[in-house]
Amino acid sequence: MEMGTSSNQVALAVDIGGTKLATGLVDKSGELLWSSAALTLVSRSAEDIYGTLSRLLDKALKASAQMGVVPIVVGAGCGGPMAMGGKDVSPLNIPSWRKFPLKQKLERSCGLEAFVDNDAKAIALAELWAGAAKGTRNFIGMVVSTGVGGGLVVDGKLLGGEAGNAGHIGHVVVEPDGADCACGAKGCLEAEVSGLSIQRRIGMPAEFASLDERKRAGCLTGRAIACAANLLDLKLAVIGGSVALGFGSVFFASAQKELDRLACLDFSLGSKVVPVALGEKAPLVGAAAVGFSGLDIATLGD
Repeated sequence: MEMGTSSNQVALAVDIGGTKLATGLVDKSGELLWSSAALTLVSRSAEDIYGTLSRLLDKALKASAQMGVVPIVVGAGCGGPMAMGGKDVSPLNIPSWRKFPLKQKLERSCGLEAFVDNDAKAIALAELWAGAAKGTRNFIGMVVSTGVGGGLVVDGKLLGGEAGNAGHIGHVVVEPDGADCACGAKGCLEAEVSGLSIQRRIGMPAEFASLDERKRAGCLTGRAIACAANLLDLKLAVIGGSVALGFGSVFFASAQKELDRLACLDFSLGSKVVPVALGEKAPLVGAAAVGFSGLDIATLGD
């Protein structure tokens, strides 16, 4: 594929979640130009799920040709855990994907170099690039959705960790001896406030949760953020995802109240929790940021 001029080059962005799969075309300013989505259907086989994603990739490539833009990289955000660089992924909310070779699959489907990272880390990059954390050197970006994840930016750099899974705040224990978590522990934030855990607890989709349930989700999220603020000297948490954004002001007010109660050190006092500025665009913009960062295109954080 021809590289094209700098002005018409885009990232082919991929967001992989337990509820939906999405692809998009994002330019170098962080603008989402086009997108499409489909249900994940997590009960299907690994190849069936990737088949759905493959069709979305084809649609994105056709759309790019029609729009006169040129994809130069694939960037993907996916739930974890995963091997460094997304060589293989094992998202807890997609049971059939265990050590699934996502990076290789994407490169074969698109004929482009692909870069893969945790979806919450991707959102952190998006908000650093073009959202609520622009100009901030220390913060945590979070997804509270079908699952719960996080990405840490410390001293202006996205933390990777030993295997690329740094920031997995969904597995901070917020309720000792609480609900069983898919990771094998009990009382993890993901086991208490994710969309799937809320559905199991109330017997219906999370969107029908009561006011008390919404407040509880915010409170426990604030508790986990306080741990991160006290541990890593962070003053800001930026949160996206269908549960957090769907529960809205009740969730964020409850999270802030608990954060105020527990972040009491001189350096963590006054820490704030805010919704993503990019809204529902954040996952795809973040996936593009993963791709552009992989190519070392120095636009992020400028």
